[in-house]
Amino acid sequence: MSSVARTMKFKPLVAVTTLMAAAALGLPGPAAIAATTHHEADALYVATNGNDSNAGTSAAPLRTIQRAVDLARPGYTIYIRGGTYAPSTNIQLLKNGTSSQPITLRNYNSERVIIDGENMPYTPGAVGSSIPRPERGAVHIEGDYWRLIGLEIIHGPYGVFGLDTNNNVFERLVTRDNYESGLHIQGASSNNQIINLDAYGNRDPRKNGESADGLAIKEGSGSGNVVRGARLWNNSDDGLDYWMFSSPILLENSLAWGNGFNRWNLPDFTGDGNGFKLGGNSVSANHTVRNTMTWDNAVGGFIDNNNPGQHRIERSTAWDNPGTGFNFNRSSSTLTKNLAVANGTAVSLGSNSTGSGNSWNLGGSWSFVSTDANTITGPRNADGSIPSSTFLRPSNGADVGARF
Repeated sequence: MSSVARTMKFKPLVAVTTLMAAAALGLPGPAAIAATTHHEADALYVATNGNDSNAGTSAAPLRTIQRAVDLARPGYTIYIRGGTYAPSTNIQLLKNGTSSQPITLRNYNSERVIIDGENMPYTPGAVGSSIPRPERGAVHIEGDYWRLIGLEIIHGPYGVFGLDTNNNVFERLVTRDNYESGLHIQGASSNNQIINLDAYGNRDPRKNGESADGLAIKEGSGSGNVVRGARLWNNSDDGLDYWMFSSPILLENSLAWGNGFNRWNLPDFTGDGNGFKLGGNSVSANHTVRNTMTWDNAVGGFIDNNNPGQHRIERSTAWDNPGTGFNFNRSSSTLTKNLAVANGTAVSLGSNSTGSGNSWNLGGSWSFVSTDANTITGPRNADGSIPSSTFLRPSNGADVGARF
């Protein structure tokens, strides 16, 4: 590996405490313990001191996650004990569960599980190179009916990469400091739920920062995909990107901030710097955004990015972005009860988008109860939700903008 590549392998620059990560991963202890007691026959266990020749029981755990995946059948739960797992090849989830018997891959109880992809290829890839699809993601999923819960995935060639994958739940994941997007889904992918994701510090030296988003659902189609409770920050490109995904996606109760800055001194940096990018390249899809906030990105807040669809943007907030807070000048969108304050430009609707009850419709000056984001960006609640806060609530009590 070149000296330049070595310099890319640094500790995170994002000020996120171990407490925050543990809280983000925490799951109710009694339920997990009950599951291990009453469903041992349908469970496999993995531990850093295990052995792949073991039976995979709680008393005789396996050592590698891939071995457990290979042994699992529909209805199984793979419990991973706390610690760091650093395989030299990515974990591949290629088999299917069923609607009544999904396969679950999760942390045991509230233990902190880190999957570290630093030893895998393409961490990072050479500038201008491409990553073969099977090697994308520290966790690579092409199967259906999986549940991934309470895992922290770092330093991978992507964090989680899903291709033609359906009916999955990605819950309480942390995908940070990867060498591409934190969680990326593409192809024919439908009915995936992304719940309470924290994705931060992801960057792509091989593309000079242009491609690594916190969350990307790109270049594909599929109905029923939902993003709820995501926090996407300090990624090199955008917080969220729906580039060329041609089916509607529901986004709600989510946050994006600090995206698009060159925090890694990447040469010829090209990160875009939007909070939420809803498509692009003239591919049409009608997305919905509800109760979502974005602030302090390098460029803009919410943007249709030349997706000509009919988006619905409701009760959301854009603050302190140097570009446009709500940029929907290439679509036929409807914006209702949104709040734009202290952006370079509040809104750009073009000739086809319309709005009512928004801060720019109501006029006047706007101030907030609080501009302190520490609570809303701090440790999550025990159930994985984002904590309540008065952050960015209008001082005058007007019924506009997001609430947490």
